[in-house]
Amino acid sequence: MKLALKVTEVEQLSPLVKRFRFEDPKGASLPVFSGGAHITVDMPEEDAIRRNSYSLISDPYDGTGYEIAVRREDRGRGGSLYMHTKVAEGDDITVSLPSNLFQLDLRAKKHVLIGGGIGITPFLSQLKQLEMEQKPFELHYAARSREEAAGLKLLQEAAHIHVHISEEGARMDLGAILDGQPMGTHVYTCGPDGLITAVADQTARLGWPKTAVHSEAFTAPPPGEPFEVVIASTGQTVTVKADQSLLEALEAAKVEIDSSCRGGACGRCHTKVTACDGRILHNDHWLSEGERAAQQDIMPCMSRFKGTRLELDL
Repeated sequence: MKLALKVTEVEQLSPLVKRFRFEDPKGASLPVFSGGAHITVDMPEEDAIRRNSYSLISDPYDGTGYEIAVRREDRGRGGSLYMHTKVAEGDDITVSLPSNLFQLDLRAKKHVLIGGGIGITPFLSQLKQLEMEQKPFELHYAARSREEAAGLKLLQEAAHIHVHISEEGARMDLGAILDGQPMGTHVYTCGPDGLITAVADQTARLGWPKTAVHSEAFTAPPPGEPFEVVIASTGQTVTVKADQSLLEALEAAKVEIDSSCRGGACGRCHTKVTACDGRILHNDHWLSEGERAAQQDIMPCMSRFKGTRLELDL
């Protein structure tokens, strides 16, 4: 299901980050969501529709509107540039219903939230949920400089909110943050891959159970050489352009396929491969190493192909 909304606010939070607010044009209440949820935004360009997913930063219990923050990536595939250069107050916009792959585990005794750069975004709605439900937590937010720290404009000052600015010599000390936390604490990380890996390594050294360690990384599908895929059920051949994901090409060709995060993390677009004469270039966070090596599964939202024939079980 899609929601046809209106852009009611656009705010420049930092040189590279803008905040967007969407509301129902008739003032109707929007579906509420849980902290950490995201929406997928439709971006029509010429004869195609690009779709990017963004974490909701607004109050999960407030149905008057949805808000997202988008960092401009000049060397990306164009989704963030579309939002920064083509979306203005008063525009119509189409988004998906909220979906959540990064939910808080409310059984936890305490929640430690660690965000780096634009990775602060899912925590902004989680903070509101934790405060509403009176759950103990602490937030650690790292950025290179205050100018780049767009989240500063969206965070309130509080004893349990800690800002780490590298340029000011206040680098984040994961050992100090994670060591000595009470039993039953869960940690959540969003940001660069290096930060997510560092938190996972540190918790492993400290003996944290894996079920208490959560992370989210929205990754854009990489560009590459054009290639073709064949749909096994119909024999249809679909061409994937250099700056287009396989998922986007299938959608443009009206091939039915499920999806959600569009970043290789949720598994919704997981597709079986019925023929592969070449090499699948896996870029997802879902498939196991064994599945990747077998070349019998693909995540169309992130992965590409190099070879002479790729046939999908669709």
